[in-house]
Amino acid sequence: MINTKSGIDWIIEKLRNDQSPNGSWGYPFETGILTDAYMIILLRSLELDDEDLIQGLAKRIFSKQEENGAWKLFYDERNGNLTATVEAYYALVYSGYFPKNDKRLIAAKRFILANGGIEEVGMFTKVMLALTGQYKWPSYSPLPIEIILLPLHFPINFYSFSVFGRANLTPILILADKKFTIKTDKSPDLSDLQLNRESEGEWDRSDDYRSLYSFMKDGVESLLGLPNQLHQLALERAKKYMLEHLEPDGTFYSYYSSTFLMIFALLSLGYQKTDPVITTAVEGITAMKCEIDGYPHMQYTTAHVWNTSLISFCLQSAGVASDDPMVKKANQYLMEKQHRKFGDWVIHNSKTMPGGWGFSDINTINPDVDDTTASLRSLSRMMPPETQAWDRGITWVLSMQNDDGGWPAFEKNTNSKLLQFLPIEKGEFIIPDPSCADLTGRTLEFFGRYTNLSRDHTAIKKGIHWLLRNQERDGSWYGRWGIYYLYGTWAAITGLSAVGISVDHASIEKAVKWILEKQNKDGGWGESCYSDSKKTYVPLPASTLTHTAWALDALISVSEKPTTAIKRGMTYLLDNLEKSDWTTQYPKGQGMAGTFYVHYHSYRYIFPLAALANYHKKFD
Repeated sequence: MINTKSGIDWIIEKLRNDQSPNGSWGYPFETGILTDAYMIILLRSLELDDEDLIQGLAKRIFSKQEENGAWKLFYDERNGNLTATVEAYYALVYSGYFPKNDKRLIAAKRFILANGGIEEVGMFTKVMLALTGQYKWPSYSPLPIEIILLPLHFPINFYSFSVFGRANLTPILILADKKFTIKTDKSPDLSDLQLNRESEGEWDRSDDYRSLYSFMKDGVESLLGLPNQLHQLALERAKKYMLEHLEPDGTFYSYYSSTFLMIFALLSLGYQKTDPVITTAVEGITAMKCEIDGYPHMQYTTAHVWNTSLISFCLQSAGVASDDPMVKKANQYLMEKQHRKFGDWVIHNSKTMPGGWGFSDINTINPDVDDTTASLRSLSRMMPPETQAWDRGITWVLSMQNDDGGWPAFEKNTNSKLLQFLPIEKGEFIIPDPSCADLTGRTLEFFGRYTNLSRDHTAIKKGIHWLLRNQERDGSWYGRWGIYYLYGTWAAITGLSAVGISVDHASIEKAVKWILEKQNKDGGWGESCYSDSKKTYVPLPASTLTHTAWALDALISVSEKPTTAIKRGMTYLLDNLEKSDWTTQYPKGQGMAGTFYVHYHSYRYIFPLAALANYHKKFD
C-alpha cells in the first residue's frame, strides 16, 4: 500500500507557510541570468547608479559560471551557451567592478572566441549589442516598419503576429529603422570578442525572405500617401502602440524584454532618460525583482496568478476545504484578477467580452487560455455556474478556439504559414500563436470535469479531433509551454480521458505505452531541454519530481488499479519530495526553444501534490 497522506500533508503545510498576505503565491519565475545581465546593461546605459542592485546581480551571474568559463541555460547543456556567456561577460565588464583581466572573465572570453565569437550569438542579443554600440546594425531592417500600417485583410500585417511577437518586434522595428546606438563613459569595448568584422551589417537574409520582403514592400507601396509621410506615420503608430499597451506599473505588456526594448526605442524617438514614461518603466521592471539563494534575480515577469490558480486547485483536490482561509484568500485574489479590459485578442475575436485571466499580477490586458481555465478550475467549487464571472470566463475560453479545433495561448488564428519565411531567429516561438497539445488537452480536461458542457458540444469534438490528428508517430504529444513531450502527453491524455475518450482507444494506448517506455530505473521520469532542438524526446540523466508527477497523473487518469509502474513512480515521488539538487532546479517550462527556459519554483509542490491527491482519491 502506498501511503500518500504524509506527502500530501507535508506539501500542504509548506504551501500554507509560503502564501502571501494577499492570498497569492509569489514563487519565483526564474529565467537564468539573461534578465540579470540586461538589467546591469540597462542601468549603466541610463546612467542610473543603483550600485547595490548592480553588485548583487553581478554576484549572482558569477555564481552561475561553469569551470570552463561559460554559462549554461540548463544543467545538461554540454559545454555551455555562447549567447548567455556573451551576455554575462558584457554585463560584468559594463558593471565597472571587474577588469577584463579577471581570471573568470578571461576564461569566459576564451570560451566565446573558441565558439565563433560575438558574431554567432542569437539575433535578440545582437539587437541589444547594436543598440548599446557593440555591434553594427544590419544594412536592412528585418521588416519594413510600415508593416504596422497594412490593413488586416493583407496576407501579412501587424496583427498576423502573436501578441508576444508584436510586443518585442515593435520597439525593434523602431530601433532598427533609426539604427539607434547609445554609449556612455562606462561602455566597454567588446571588439576583442569578434572574429570576423566583415560579417557585421549582414545578419541573415535568405532568398525566401527577399521574396517575402518584396511582397510586403509592394503592399506598403499600395498604401495611399507619400513614402516619407507613410514612414513617419508608421513610426508614430509604433510609438502609440507601445504607449497604449503599458500596464499600470509602467511596463510594456508586463514583460521584461519588451519593456527593455521599449525604453531604448523611446530614447531613439527623442525621449530623455529622465522622462516619466522611462523612469516608471524602469521602476516597473525593478519591482519584479525577487531573491533566490541570497542573490537578487530580475524576473522576466511575475507568475502570481498562474502559481495561485494551480496551487489553490491542487489544495482543494487534496482535501483542503474551499472555505479554508488559505483557499478562500487565494480564490478571492483570483476573483480580483479576472480581466475587464479589452486587449489585442479582440482583433481576431471581436464578438466576445473580456473574461479571461492573465499570467502575472500586473497583467490587465493580455489574458491567456491556460491561466483562464486554471483559475476557473480553482473557483469551480465555490462559484455556481450561473455567476457572471464564471459565465464570462467560460464564454471567453470557448471563443478563443482556433478554426483548426485546437486552442492557442493568447490570440486566435495567428498562425500564418507565411510567417515562417521571416528572418527572425526562433521566430516560430515568438511570431505565431498556434494551437498546441498542452493547451488543447488542459482546456478539454477543464470542460470535461468542471463544467456541464455536453461531450457532444462542437468545441469539444473539434478539440478531440485536433489532438488525435496531432499526436506524434511514437504516441506522444509535443507540449509548447512545458518541457516537452512528457508535458504535452500528460495534458493530452488527461484531456481526452476527461471528455470521454476510452482508455482502450488506440491513441490512448499508444500514449500510455510511450510513457511507460520512458520510465527510469529509479521509478521516475526526466526529460531534457534538448528535446526541443532535437524534435524528439531526450531523457535526462536523472528523474525530476515534476516530470514524474506529469507522467504519473497521466497514467492514474486512465488506470483502473495502481500498476507496478505507477507504484514505482509514487515511491520515487514520496522518497524525494524534500530533496534539493540540480533536478529540482532544472527548467520545466520554456518561452523560446534553445534560448529561453523557465524554472518555476512552484512546480515541485504543485504537480506532485496533484499526482498524490489523484492517486489517493482513485486508489486509496
